[in-house]
Amino acid sequence: MSHSQVSRIMHRSVSRGLERRDKSDIYPHLSIDEKATKKGHHYLSILSDERAGVVIEVVSGRTKKSVDDLCVKLSQKQRKSVKTVCTDMWDAYIYGANKYFKEAKLCHDNFHLVGYLNKAVDKVRKREVKTNDALKKSKYLFLKDKMNFTNKQYIAFEAISNANYEVSRAWRVKENFRDIAFRQNRLDALAIYSFWRLDAQRANIKEMNEVVEMFDRHQNGIVNAIETGASNARAERLNSSIQEIKTIARGYRNDDNFRVAILFFHGNLDMYP
Repeated sequence: MSHSQVSRIMHRSVSRGLERRDKSDIYPHLSIDEKATKKGHHYLSILSDERAGVVIEVVSGRTKKSVDDLCVKLSQKQRKSVKTVCTDMWDAYIYGANKYFKEAKLCHDNFHLVGYLNKAVDKVRKREVKTNDALKKSKYLFLKDKMNFTNKQYIAFEAISNANYEVSRAWRVKENFRDIAFRQNRLDALAIYSFWRLDAQRANIKEMNEVVEMFDRHQNGIVNAIETGASNARAERLNSSIQEIKTIARGYRNDDNFRVAILFFHGNLDMYP
């Protein structure tokens, strides 16, 4: 069977499966995430059911128009039943969450938040390594989980940490955020974020202050995530599985073919003739 024949079968199967989807299905916890399709900042936007780890729809791009196309696939009743929408801080995704899921809580995913902090820690390291030879070859010490250190890495990290470099203080700010226990009542969630923010500001590190300022602009979504425990954890696992599809196919030139492949394998569709 040729590649084009397989592609036609998949397209027909997915089309049949989408037509059979029950419009009364409820998705209380949604995720909106992106997937890079090729070099040059080209993306797909993916709407998924966080609870079941099922892809609901996929569209090309990550603009407001893309998000409109993504969210209108759900009925009014389905949109009103959504309790949380988890996204990163991309403006178009925030726009979609606020426009289409007005009764839901917008939550910013912890995975992406820690990612911003990791990048800031690495910026501090790059700045300090220019004047401190002891920080050379230390990049992965600050990005790797301490639990996975080898004995040699642990000794090297402890030596750097005890020297009170700015990168060490920045790493502690990041780790304090990672240690936040999600699923709190609202007041505790707000207090926890406020205490972390104050501690981060006391460190007085330029790169970390920039992240704190960004977090402040999105404070409500962060506090909502701490309160509800909502995350893109399943969406990130889906992203890894989608990458496998892309790797096996050796990439997709056509976004529609990639969309169909994603829905074929991860849409939980009834596709039998």
